[in-house]
Amino acid sequence: MKHRLGPDGLHFFDRRSGLNLLIENTGVPNERWDRAPRQVSIALTNACDLDCPYCYAPKAAAVLDVGRLFAWIEELDAAGCLGVGFGGGEPTLYRRLPELCCRVTARTGLAVTMTTHGHQWTPSLVDQLRGHVHFVRVSVDGVGSTYEKLRNRPFPELLNKLALISSLPFGLNCVVNRETFPDLRAVAELAAAVGAAELLLLPERPAQGRPGMDSTLRLRLHEWIGAYSGLVPLAIGEGDTGSLATAVPLPREIGLRAYAHVDASGMLKRTSYDQNGETIDERGVLAAVDRLERAA
Repeated sequence: MKHRLGPDGLHFFDRRSGLNLLIENTGVPNERWDRAPRQVSIALTNACDLDCPYCYAPKAAAVLDVGRLFAWIEELDAAGCLGVGFGGGEPTLYRRLPELCCRVTARTGLAVTMTTHGHQWTPSLVDQLRGHVHFVRVSVDGVGSTYEKLRNRPFPELLNKLALISSLPFGLNCVVNRETFPDLRAVAELAAAVGAAELLLLPERPAQGRPGMDSTLRLRLHEWIGAYSGLVPLAIGEGDTGSLATAVPLPREIGLRAYAHVDASGMLKRTSYDQNGETIDERGVLAAVDRLERAA
């Protein structure tokens, strides 16, 4: 079990079970707080074999060098980070993905998560990642013809891939927009049917000339969440909660103390949606965090 010192107290985390334990009011002085963000998402590559109209990921060709990346991850681990989340682009198109995940679990105390569209998964990949990825998030935006229109992939093919991935701890993600909102109940039923541990709802962000979710649809989404009685726990993207009653277990650990994103060009940002950030150079990832904090 790994521990982290921060403004809310002493935080213990078990990456195998997902158990979190917080000991509050420990009086930890500021100078002893761990420097790294609690969670860091990393775009391994911008490559993706899909072309979803609402995707905000950069389209410029970029891929992270595995040696530099692992050095950053070791630095984050030593400075109190609890987990890294690999994405892209599509992380399964990163040639050294199994090697990277194995190194992280063997040589650090970090939890490894991943967000994927699922279509590149094979029995061999599942076997290589078993025990080295602690949670997989599969993007399922709508069902049936809605999914096929937006993702340009057969929905039955996705169901076959979910059957493969379901042998690992996993959940579903759904980008919510006007096309997918009518399918939310069916997506939640699918999540329950395939044994997903969570359904993460991601209101569409502006990208590629699309305006993103408007206030009317956001209100309808919040109403739908309020009336939800399904079996699978819901989560919603940070910053999209509005007036919803949500759990905030670490209310004082905010901003870069809570989260940061590294894009496929090696730039550290506050979120994956941001255009600007700090390049991670020879001084390392924590130096980039410090520069980004001062730039605020």
